[in-house]
Amino acid sequence: MPRITAARVIVTSPGRNFVTLKIETEAGIYGLGDATLNGRELAVASYLADHVAPCLIGRDAHRIEDIWQFLYKGAYWRRGPVTMSAIAAVDTALWDIKGKIAGLPVYQLLGGASREGVMVYGHANGRTIEETIDNALHYQEQGYKAIRLQSGVPGLASTYGVSKDRYFYEPADADLPTENVWSSEKYLRSVPPLFEAAREALGWDVHLLHDIHHRLTPIEAGRLGKDLEPYRPFWLEDATPAENQANFRLIRQHTTTPLAVGEVFNSIWDAKQLIEEQLIDYIRATVVHAGGLTHLRRIASFADLHNVRTGCHGATDLSPVCMAAALHFGLSVPNFGIQEYMRHTAETDAVFPHAYGFADGLMHPGDQPGLGVDIDEELAARYEYKRAYLPVNRLQDGTMTNW
Repeated sequence: MPRITAARVIVTSPGRNFVTLKIETEAGIYGLGDATLNGRELAVASYLADHVAPCLIGRDAHRIEDIWQFLYKGAYWRRGPVTMSAIAAVDTALWDIKGKIAGLPVYQLLGGASREGVMVYGHANGRTIEETIDNALHYQEQGYKAIRLQSGVPGLASTYGVSKDRYFYEPADADLPTENVWSSEKYLRSVPPLFEAAREALGWDVHLLHDIHHRLTPIEAGRLGKDLEPYRPFWLEDATPAENQANFRLIRQHTTTPLAVGEVFNSIWDAKQLIEEQLIDYIRATVVHAGGLTHLRRIASFADLHNVRTGCHGATDLSPVCMAAALHFGLSVPNFGIQEYMRHTAETDAVFPHAYGFADGLMHPGDQPGLGVDIDEELAARYEYKRAYLPVNRLQDGTMTNW
């Protein structure tokens, strides 16, 4: 019985903030879990250190399901991004430990590989359509089979998804929230020409994706989906806020463009109606924000019953620990759809050496025991936490809206 002897929270900022949980056992084997909640990192760090870690000492690290239920039901105040990110860190670390003890990569413990690799999509963006297409061609040359397209909107000073770098994008950019200005009217006019240009330049053998980032009303999203149908998008992501899951009924009535949502979800209940009524095509919940591998597998199994596939969030607010866990998950589940892949900086990769890799549009988690990711604690300690907020959005008349 590998009893837990320590559970330590490591906060580091190699270019951006990450929260990592390291669970150690009496056998000398340890596991890592990602607990990063972008813009609210220290809330999860405190939850883990002050409320969760003391409850883990002496427990059998093999009892993953029991510990998950203890942390979920035992908190009384269930769900929410802070609680579920903390539970996810524990759960992921325990799967890492179990894999190391078994001498197997985690995906083998989840039933083995269901495919040869995990299809990922890259992020092509630019201030103009021309810049975005040039960037997309660069991704296509590298073998990407799927590319997300984001472009600046004429008349707006800044737009979500558009960065100054071809590969790296970190929206949490300031010590206090940056305030951006938004216009749905200008945006809706800009997207169809982007997709028209992309199909002309890239052809039809590459999947094209787009992220709305919760900014439209359901009827506006339906209109955009209909406008884009001739270009056959792989999906429209986060078309409208999904707190009211029935919102997606209205979108469904007006377009056959596939819909994806869920990167901010933290439990199966956030997606229950969306999945049951087949109002979406892809569920984007993540390992770190949705309770770990144990809970995300439940969401995937439920989705599989309703012809909904996975499309997990994978921006740089997920550490390499979570990226690895997502790849083990995606390699194993039968209803995998696609995995977002935004590259980490060289500084981050040095802090978190890992076995996963990319080739020909696919990623593989590697065959090292456990997750195949480690942390260089000495190097991590050199990067102190830096407060960083995600931006906020206002309409042109000053009204707060969704970022």
